[in-house]
Amino acid sequence: MRINLQNSDFLGVLSSALCISHCLGTPFLFVAQANAINCCEFVPFWWKSLNYLFIFISFFAVYYSARRTSKNFMKTLFWSSWLILTGLLVNELFELVHFPELSIYTASFLLAFLHFYNLKYCQCKGDECCIHDSK
Repeated sequence: MRINLQNSDFLGVLSSALCISHCLGTPFLFVAQANAINCCEFVPFWWKSLNYLFIFISFFAVYYSARRTSKNFMKTLFWSSWLILTGLLVNELFELVHFPELSIYTASFLLAFLHFYNLKYCQCKGDECCIHDSK
């Protein structure tokens, strides 16, 4: 499968799936670490930084998917879900308000679902509905 800017939904699904895997794997990392060194408060920097790598990648996937979708409501849904997910991750970094972990999973699943939906139902059939990048 070739991932490029025209297949930004594939990139979005991949990024969301990796993000979900990362989120689901975190408890297992804590258990393994607690068994290894009897301390479960330390989270490796590289593990925490994956959140921001996924947000960075998903920004571009949302940007290009929103530009190429044939449905106007998808643009709003893409950006709203991306902003919610980003806000939840920034909130988690600064620990401003406690939200259940389920909220991050839900936002990530929503973003993946939107990319799947856009891939299946919202692709342009011709050149009349899409904004093409100038090259």
